Amino acid sequence: MMESLADTKRRGDYVIMNVLGGKGIVRRLSEMGMIAGKRLTVISLATDSSGMMIYFQGQRLAISLDVAERIVVRSMTESAGEKLHSLSDLTVGKSGIVRKMVGDRALRRRLLDMGLTNNTMIKVYQIAPLGAPTSSFGTKKISRLS
Repeated sequence: MMESLADTKRRGDYVIMNVLGGKGIVRRLSEMGMIAGKRLTVISLATDSSGMMIYFQGQRLAISLDVAERIVVRSMTESAGEKLHSLSDLTVGKSGIVRKMVGDRALRRRLLDMGLTNNTMIKVYQIAPLGAPTSSFGTKKISRLS
């Protein structure tokens, strides 16, 4: 389930799914590297006024509640009981997180060489003429997100 960073109920690892807001805040956060697909770790949860502390790209950052509400995240550990779907089940514009790669050793090795590993976020941008999905990565089993 996706939620804003400010609404997270427990510490742990999350993946950024989207950044909401006007051009200025989205650009500023993207300059910091906070874009869809990046991982972060919640160190301390949001309280009434103090914001929250996260670990992102090797640094501890204090995030205000206003900024944390604009960052949509998904827990890296929540899909344990979730049914896995193949990449071909996703439609254009939908995204998912790689949970398992199925195939022979050569195929898995090739995908690994391309940088595709477990907990990598992928998004389908278009469908190839013969029906194969075209995404930022190709895989067999994913956790459906949207």
